[in-house]
Amino acid sequence: MINVAIVGYGYSCRTIQSYLISLTQGLNLYGVYTRDPGRQKDARESYPKAKIYSDYSDLLDDGNVQLIVIGTPHDTHHDLAVKAMDAGKHVVTDKVMCLTAREAQSMIEARDRNQVVLSVFHNRRWDWDYLTVKKAIQDGLIGDPYLYQVAVMRYKKPVSWRADREASGGILYDWPAHLIDQALQLVPASPRDVFCQVVYGEGWETDIGNYGNLLIRFDNGTLYQIEIGNLAAIEKPRWYVCGKDGSLIKYGMDPQEEFVKKGRILEAKEDPEGCVRAVRLKDEILQEVSLESIRGTWTSYYQNISNVLNRGFELEVKPEQTLLQMKVFDAAIISIELGKFVPVGR
Repeated sequence: MINVAIVGYGYSCRTIQSYLISLTQGLNLYGVYTRDPGRQKDARESYPKAKIYSDYSDLLDDGNVQLIVIGTPHDTHHDLAVKAMDAGKHVVTDKVMCLTAREAQSMIEARDRNQVVLSVFHNRRWDWDYLTVKKAIQDGLIGDPYLYQVAVMRYKKPVSWRADREASGGILYDWPAHLIDQALQLVPASPRDVFCQVVYGEGWETDIGNYGNLLIRFDNGTLYQIEIGNLAAIEKPRWYVCGKDGSLIKYGMDPQEEFVKKGRILEAKEDPEGCVRAVRLKDEILQEVSLESIRGTWTSYYQNISNVLNRGFELEVKPEQTLLQMKVFDAAIISIELGKFVPVGR
């Protein structure tokens, strides 16, 4: 059994991380670190057996804790993670891993010198829509894709530290962290260069941006467009993918988060109107087909972490994969400044 302590008790750790950990065989939610008295009270009420820490050093000195899960503002991930690994703890950070590739490399070096496990909570590798699109592509339903357009366009005011660019990194470092991770898993080639734009409107009176447009060109010629918006009153398709033999489209979001909030993730179900639709060329005729969604399993992330630590399994979400993602982010930031495609560092 691995004793886990979560660092921070905001939305992610309070609603998602702690809940998924509590469902995972081989993991025990041992402790919570937060300096906020109100959140300490909430943690005690939700997890009466958990030890509450108000000092990070006390947590790091506790030999009963093997794994630390970090769900604090993005600009704190690097320092908290490195300190934890230097104290001999395994570490999971919420996405994004950190804010620069240099920080990511530093975290990997801390992992190596302390011989611990480091991973990033990319739970959306287990989204219904992603798994369904992934299988359709693997099965050759639309042939080799040459264009991906993915979008999360919502009308949702950023709150707390996510509305602060210094703490969060800005609009690119929220949902696009998941979307870039999915891109790097789907496309069987290395990212070559990136073009990025961010629109800073006045809708929410924040400095993180209201819209981001990120284009990734891969070595095999695939173009992958990611759009993110928090001031969009009408949604765009979550997925639009074109291949040499057809196209597919998908509306709507993965249903698991809403059921996590209710404490009933295993009952999650998808709106039937949000199924993946494809039009493919068969026998020289375009035919429309609807695809049955593959059931997503966010619980798989922490079960893998448990299996790695308890049974020596291979890690699913490796920090080296996230290092490449951070290099994409670094190129995107330079692209915003220069207004042109910028090579991704290798």
